[in-house]
Amino acid sequence: MRARAGWRGWPGRSGRRLGRALRTRRGQRRAVQLLAALAVLALLPATWLQLSTDSRLRTVADAPSEPVVVVFGAGLNPDGTPSPYLAGRLDTALQLYRLGKAKAFLVTGDNDRADYDEPDAMRTYLLRHGVPADRVVRDYAGFHTWDSCDRARRVFGVRSALLVSQEFHIRRAVALCRAAGIDAYGVGDQQAHDTTWYYGGVRELPAAAEALYDVLVRPDPTFLGPPVTALARWR
Repeated sequence: MRARAGWRGWPGRSGRRLGRALRTRRGQRRAVQLLAALAVLALLPATWLQLSTDSRLRTVADAPSEPVVVVFGAGLNPDGTPSPYLAGRLDTALQLYRLGKAKAFLVTGDNDRADYDEPDAMRTYLLRHGVPADRVVRDYAGFHTWDSCDRARRVFGVRSALLVSQEFHIRRAVALCRAAGIDAYGVGDQQAHDTTWYYGGVRELPAAAEALYDVLVRPDPTFLGPPVTALARWR
């Protein structure tokens, strides 16, 4: 019984000691230093993304010409058509294609169930806007950005490409595709900012840490599969 009582009292005593420490200037200074150190650690991955991709971001006007433009999935409407964000990405990719800055499209997204198919929805959108069917190649296993980048290089043989995504995501896409072995430049969709856009920006803070892990560890994608040569003719 004494041991039980002592165990129960331990957190209380520890909390009281912590409270007393925080009431001293030395304790408050150490608490501030600890919080500052944690904040720096949390921002390191985002800072790495910022610094490592600055020279690789372009607009539609100044993007270089590359064989392929890679478009990342960004959700579907209830009727299966591209979400506003995904339509924005596709429209940006169409601008690049019409300016002669890309010869073909690799549309990569989620198709983990029969009633949700981002790559087919993206292909249908591009075909309706006048792109020939043989210039659109689908990657059905782009479940994560790293998966899309690694599969683009290892499965589809992409060696250099333009990447299209929202501004808040494009840095991560560029960093991961370059780590996967692709000479990549990123073009961010310039659509108006809304609540979802700001949510996406905040989400990129923890996502930057995950991206750093992917760059360091380079895990295999969820699905790899055999090589696909459909883009070879456009290199």
